[in-house]
Amino acid sequence: MNSWDLALSNLSSVGVLAFAFGFLAARIKSDVRVPEQIYQFLSIYLLLGIGLKGGHSLRSVTVEEVLTPALTTVIAGALIPLFAYLALQLIKSLSAVDRGSIAAHYGSTSLVTFSAALLFLESNSIFVEGFAPALLTLMEIPGLIVGIYLGSRNSVSEVKWSETLKEVLLGKTVLLLCGGLFIGAVSTNEGYDKVNPFFGGLLSGFLVLFLLHLGYLAGFNFSEVRKVGKPLIVFGLLFPLIIGVAGVAVGELIGLSIGGATIFGVLCASASYIAAPAAVHVALPKANATVALMSSIGVTFPFNLIIGIPVYFKVAEFLSTL
Repeated sequence: MNSWDLALSNLSSVGVLAFAFGFLAARIKSDVRVPEQIYQFLSIYLLLGIGLKGGHSLRSVTVEEVLTPALTTVIAGALIPLFAYLALQLIKSLSAVDRGSIAAHYGSTSLVTFSAALLFLESNSIFVEGFAPALLTLMEIPGLIVGIYLGSRNSVSEVKWSETLKEVLLGKTVLLLCGGLFIGAVSTNEGYDKVNPFFGGLLSGFLVLFLLHLGYLAGFNFSEVRKVGKPLIVFGLLFPLIIGVAGVAVGELIGLSIGGATIFGVLCASASYIAAPAAVHVALPKANATVALMSSIGVTFPFNLIIGIPVYFKVAEFLSTL
């Protein structure tokens, strides 16, 4: 199967179809959303499961192998919200604090987009470096901090950095990913094998439920997406595409595999709708939370899920031939 066939197969994957089904169900006023308690369980399951898998894979990786990708990820995490903030200056209707809020969302990462990309690659037997989940965690922290700093520069109220850093570092996303990485790295092979059928074998199915719920949320809030304005919708489509392709190129330059470069591009292109809203709410209470959230979950997430992931893979494959 060539790369275009793989890209087209993504459109008919169960995850993408579940997202589309949830979206359509919401538009015809049918409530198929996952109950809040189940939603919280799914988010915890995905975070811990991805962390465990990545941590177990780290056992066979040397420090030299992961050092350059790790440093590159931290630098990218700091630069992406800066680029987003500068691009958002073209939208004159946005305040500085809203630009910072949106930049923090786009500097942060999306676990579900990452999981969907990982599933896409693994289901097509495309190798991905085992330390990829660690890169997800490393990009999350500087992206949030830089975005919040940019949004707070012209703000009258002072950011409570102690509370903000506590939310960023001890929030559910980073803590569960780091905890999963640590547990997976130090556990024995026998211990990991016992839980792998649950955290590994069932991950695809739980991810589909999560995507169904996100599709419903996107459909239910579709009117809010239109309210954010056409310029922001254009930003939500073009910025991840440009930064994602650039991320793939950087991944190729630092020696990642085709799958690894694809994942790095996905991390650069994704926008948070779990960790970022919580951190921004603490640090930038005057920011319009709806604008940033609808841009990330209503525009950028479906774009990356349906179009972005196969495009980044195709670019990675092309660059590997040069």
